[in-house]
Amino acid sequence: MTSTSAKILFDQKPAKNADTRVVFAIEDGKHGAKLTAGARDLDAKTKGAIKRAVAAADFTGKKAQMLAIPGPEGISAKHIIVAGLGKPSDLGTLCFEKIGSTLAAQLNTRKSAVADVSFPEEEAKASKISADAAAAHLALGALLNTYRFDKYLTKEPKDKKPTLKSVQLTVKDAAKTRKAFSGAQKIAEGAFLTRDLVSEVPNVLYPESFAAIIKKELAPLGIEVKILTDKDMKKLGMGAILAVGQGSARLPRLVSMEYKGGKKGQRPVAFVGKGVTFDTGGISLKPGPGMEEMKWDMAGAGTVVGLMKALASRGAKANVIGIVGLAENMPSGNAYRPGDIVTSMSGQTIEVHNTDAEGRLVLCDALWYVQQKFKPTHIVDLATLTGAVIIALGHEYAGLFSNDDALAWDLVSAGRETGEPAWYMPMNDAWDKAIDSPAADMKNISGGRDAGSAIGAHFLKRFIQDGVKWAHLDIAGVAWSSKDRTGVPKGASSFGVRLLDRYVANNWE
Repeated sequence: MTSTSAKILFDQKPAKNADTRVVFAIEDGKHGAKLTAGARDLDAKTKGAIKRAVAAADFTGKKAQMLAIPGPEGISAKHIIVAGLGKPSDLGTLCFEKIGSTLAAQLNTRKSAVADVSFPEEEAKASKISADAAAAHLALGALLNTYRFDKYLTKEPKDKKPTLKSVQLTVKDAAKTRKAFSGAQKIAEGAFLTRDLVSEVPNVLYPESFAAIIKKELAPLGIEVKILTDKDMKKLGMGAILAVGQGSARLPRLVSMEYKGGKKGQRPVAFVGKGVTFDTGGISLKPGPGMEEMKWDMAGAGTVVGLMKALASRGAKANVIGIVGLAENMPSGNAYRPGDIVTSMSGQTIEVHNTDAEGRLVLCDALWYVQQKFKPTHIVDLATLTGAVIIALGHEYAGLFSNDDALAWDLVSAGRETGEPAWYMPMNDAWDKAIDSPAADMKNISGGRDAGSAIGAHFLKRFIQDGVKWAHLDIAGVAWSSKDRTGVPKGASSFGVRLLDRYVANNWE
């Protein structure tokens, strides 16, 4: 791991070394903010300082509202933060995560190093989940929002560095809450690995080094990692992914990750990720401005790797295969060209009309390989595939395409539960016909501007064998966040790790 994050602790007694004390208030429509038991106790110790501050600030206690109070007499802490819970009857897992995430940001703003959080047990009981689960989700929200990729910052001003080192939740049953949090922490660690990979710079992360990182991170967890070189792929007839990578000095790799946590002999579920470690567009060169962002065109692969770490770390009771196709798309005298016809591993031929529609070429060979090698019943692929999905869904939803309604709605449900939403998009025979080519079995784009994301999905669907249930997640709009969101500081979002972990938990364990 190359990132930094705060420690999350649980105890029955408040942290003695806390420089910030955190208490809560609920939203009361008739009387404004109503202090919880922990807040009332602290208010008594400070001779009514909290009540006076709440009244003066017109603090209402709405969800994730924060009120900072300079440490008054009666306590050693430098600050008190009153966090709004909203209405207890409205509380749920995502609400607690939002509160925790907002709190973590507030603590860094206040230059806190050690925070003690007096968790509101009684109010949590009025929510839809248990008190220990509620505390675990608040802690998860805080943890996810303390992630920072800072390995290359050598002269950062001290006042801009995050100060938060640890957050302790003071609860009635620390052991039970710690146990409830343990699984979530493993998932967060998987998400952090994804963020590390997606944030990494392209002169450090390229197909060969990416494959080496996967082996280093996952093999110790009991995952069988196999790396195919360009020579191996040539023997298997993977002409599509090899074409994408042939213009680069960094040759392609394909990595399989096999996790056997389920019943012996049970066919697995597979996750396949696009791993274009840098995408210039190739001969169909992208515009210069913004091209530096194309380091995260491997976010689909990064998500699969983080997911595999999360599943293995928490001991998921399922058989899962992860596959990532890794290539760098560069222009050179050896690069593939518009007009080329390449032969995929499936034997189907592809006429290249645009070398910047390379992700589908990487994925088609990876999809065929996983079906031939591992015989999964279900496949979910992830890719930063099209800009068109951003036009359709902005940066709030992943685009979801599938050949099976039940699979699609299982993914939608998992996304709603984890705050990583996907929108089920239509497919149509007309869009499939749009990629027919008179010179080959298909072309890699339609040539028009309409239904761009669906065209990409239909291309991939041609490489799914009969009887295999498949879904495609176009994460181009959600893999990277240009602003802070709940549990996601600006930067790599790790979108998909939590969604797919929940999908596995709901449907395969």
